[in-house]
Formats: sequence, structure tokens, C-alpha cells
Amino acid sequence: MTPAPAERLSRNDDARDLAVSFEFFPPKTEEAEKALWGSIARLLPLQPRFVSVTYGAGGSTRERTHQTVTRLVRETNVPPAAHLTCVAASRVEVDEVARDYWDAGVRHIVALRGDPTAGIGTTYTPHPEGYAYACDLVGGLKKIGDFEISVACYPETHPESRSLEADIDILKAKIDAGADRAITQFFFDNDVFERYIERVRRAGIELPIVPGIAPVHSFSAVSNFAKKAGASVPNWLAHRFDGLENDPATRQLVAAAVAAEQVLDLVDRGVDQFHFYTMNRADLVYAICHLLGLRPGVPEAA
Repeated sequence: MTPAPAERLSRNDDARDLAVSFEFFPPKTEEAEKALWGSIARLLPLQPRFVSVTYGAGGSTRERTHQTVTRLVRETNVPPAAHLTCVAASRVEVDEVARDYWDAGVRHIVALRGDPTAGIGTTYTPHPEGYAYACDLVGGLKKIGDFEISVACYPETHPESRSLEADIDILKAKIDAGADRAITQFFFDNDVFERYIERVRRAGIELPIVPGIAPVHSFSAVSNFAKKAGASVPNWLAHRFDGLENDPATRQLVAAAVAAEQVLDLVDRGVDQFHFYTMNRADLVYAICHLLGLRPGVPEAA
């Protein structure tokens, strides 16, 4: 018999021992900006460890990312983490962005190589005067300031890597350069994550590996992105959403149940940190955090 959520949490001490973080992307329109800040206001009372803001390929959202991050610094008490990539920019340009963040009070960077400018699945070519890879970027950031740095890792292997062993070697290089934690690509099979952690620990990597959780707002969209990103979509997951394309209310309930089942199982396995890819939507993530036992504290958003 599967334990009820409260029973499952009671076996893992207290919800106060759990840490969550949330990822948002910068809005493109005034309407999207209102939706974003509504979601932020909804989630910040859950007292996340940090919130991150993504950065488009080639810095295509550079200004909007900067505006969102600096507003978080000014108007909330939750530390923001700004994404920064190597793509289509010289070291001088990337360093300038990093210094601007430092001067604005940002002390946490999510350092990524970044997707090729032509999109996932195309060939990545380093900028001739830029940071070639994430490990180079991490080292450069550490020379600019004492940033807290998060990096990416891939339980099912980065689509461009020749093997999981090579992927873990790349993660080691990021750590050696100064990374503080790694956040995973989203996944749906917890056994895959657990096996990955075992491999990483055997390789001598001890820094926190935080699972990235993607609530399924749209199964077709998640499935398409997963194919490009090298993440598997189990048959059971497809079955859960089968026939719900035109039934958003039921789809929302199923999505909440699927994500809650995943995170509660991870808690059972000893995981105490989660990073949620929110897609700038609050309701599903809020519901999952509620099931984790998290409750609002003093509101953080202005």
C-alpha cells in the first residue's frame, strides 16, 4: 500500500529541512510580464532558496533577463540567480554582463555553455574570442567576483556527449573551476536519477546535485522538448495524459498528481532539494510544494 503524502513526509523528518528553488524566463510582452510577476508573488512566500531567470541563446534576452533579476534584487528578499551562457559573445562581453550583475547586487550565477544559436540539435561553435565551455565560464566568473555558481548536469547524458562517463568528466571540470552545485536536466524516471547519483558519487563528486522537476503543463510540448534535450518520456507518462489534449482541467489535475508522485518518491529516496522549471506558471508548482509540506511564510514580493 502506498503511503499517504503526510505519512511519506513523516518518514523523512520535517518539511522545513526541504529546500526548493524556482526557474522563470524573462517575459516578452506586457501581458506576459504581469503573468510572470503574479507567479513570482504567488511562489516567493514559500521561501525558496533562490529563483533563477533564464538567458536566451546568444544573449537574445540579455536586457530582459537583467531587468527581471535586478527587480528581484530591489523588490524581494529572495536571492536571484541570473543565467549566463557562452554563446555568441566574447569574453569581454560576458565579463561585462557579469560585472553588471555584481554591481546590481546579484551574487548567484547559473553558468551554462548554452544552446547553439540555430537551436538544439545543431552544431555548437564556440565564439572565437569567447568562453568555449561552461567550465571556462565558471573560471572566468570566479575571477570577477565571489559568485555562488550553479551549473547543469544530465542524468540521461547531454545529447552532444559521447558517453555518460564523458559527461561526468565535464561536470568534474565545472566543479574544479569553482561550481557550487549542479542542477539536473528534467527527468521523469527516478531510477534514472538515482543511478546517475550513484555514478557521480563513485566518480568522487560530492557537491549537491539538485533534481530539476518539470510539471507537465502540456504533454506534447514537454515530449517534443525532451526528444531534443535527450530526456526520455516513459510510456506510463504518455498513458497518463492520453486523451486529455482538449481537457485542460483534468490535464492540470493529472499533471499535479504526476509531479507530486515524483517528488514525494524522491523525498523517500533521501532527496531534500528541488529545482522547479515553472514555465512562469505558479499553480502546479505551488500545489506540489504544498504536498511537500511547505507553507507560506511572510510574503516576500512587493
